[in-house]
Parts: sequence; structure tokens; C-alpha cells
Amino acid sequence: MPNTYAQLYIQFVFAVKGRESLIKSEWKDDLYKYITGIIQNNKSKLIAINGVSDHIHIFIGYKPSISIPDLVKDIKVASSLWVKEKKLTTGKFNWQEGYGAFSYGSSQVDAVCRYIINQEHHHKTKTFKEEYTEFLQQFKVEYDEKYLFEFVR
Repeated sequence: MPNTYAQLYIQFVFAVKGRESLIKSEWKDDLYKYITGIIQNNKSKLIAINGVSDHIHIFIGYKPSISIPDLVKDIKVASSLWVKEKKLTTGKFNWQEGYGAFSYGSSQVDAVCRYIINQEHHHKTKTFKEEYTEFLQQFKVEYDEKYLFEFVR
């Protein structure tokens, strides 16, 4: 077979370091556009992106031309530098180490998009910790709760 064909849907979830509420509504759309460019430069397609002040959800059509860890690293490093260069926060902006990556089938794309688009509404009733541990349980990911989150001290 001369070519490789794949259609993979992946949702990434990761938080601001220390779970600080640093992503402001005034500039989050610009951040999302910047992240979209990173994803496109890595040959994947953004399907949905949204979050709240302390974390983000990114849903992509993943092209396996780069490994998932390398793609997430590119997104985190470049977007952190962009926030710092633009001086969008008064404090230090970094993404927390680690991330969640969850795969979906094509029949689930619309539901995942709706879920991500409605993040602000969703988090009126559920914390990020509750949401994230539900993902881990739903996808049967083994985890140790003491290593899930790093909080501001």
C-alpha cells in the first residue's frame, strides 16, 4: 500500500499550572486561534476548542504524522510562550505537566463538539476535578489521585 490513511479523533484536556484561573475571556479566543495554527502546522485538523479560566479542551482530527506527546508538547510550549510574549497575564503562565488524551469514533464527533462548546455552562455545576476524573473513569484509565493535580500553594 503506497499511502497511509487514518481518521482518528482525539480530545486533549489539560490545565493551567497550579490550576490558576489565568485564561481571561478577553484573550482566550486569540489563544484558541494560536493553538489552531499549531495544530494545523502539525497536519491535524481542529474540530472544537474551548475551556474555562483554568483548563482547556481541544478536539482534533489527528493525523499521525507526529506523536501525540510531541503534538501536545508543541501546543503547550508554543502557546505558553505566546501568552508570555503578549504579556497577557501579570503572573507566570505555564500549562500543568501532563494531560488527558481520549479517543472517539466518528459517530461521537457531534456530541463531543457540543460538550466542548458548552464548557462555561457545564462548569457551573461541576468542578474540573470532577469532570477530569469522570473522563478517566469513563475511559477506564488507571490513575493515582495524588498525581492528578498540582494546586497553587
